[in-house]
Amino acid sequence: MIIEKFIVITNNTLSKENLEKHYSVEFLSIAPLDLLCKVRDYIHLGHRLLTHPLMSSIKPNETPFRTVLISRDKLEQLDMDSLNIIENSINTTKRFLNDFDTPNWTEEILQDFQLIDYDLIHHAIN
Repeated sequence: MIIEKFIVITNNTLSKENLEKHYSVEFLSIAPLDLLCKVRDYIHLGHRLLTHPLMSSIKPNETPFRTVLISRDKLEQLDMDSLNIIENSINTTKRFLNDFDTPNWTEEILQDFQLIDYDLIHHAIN
């Protein structure tokens, strides 16, 4: 259970719809790699990662949905652990995207990926 105040960064409408009632949510209609780069921008501003950006066993090229929690409050200095984790996550995602095509999923499978992403972040919060 996360007890400090946080910001939800997501490109998943299911996460947005279920979390914005209770938490600060930034919804971005962008690709997962772009979302990770946006999270990195926040880290450079002093925020910390509260969840791992690649916290599921689903390969980064397989799902179009990503939800990450960052601290609401900023540190006075850059959190190097958060920066290392996000940089490694970005590099891993780039590697998978370069080596493997993203499948052309059916709408039903895309909904499953949305639910998995939401469920992971919901359980991280609670």
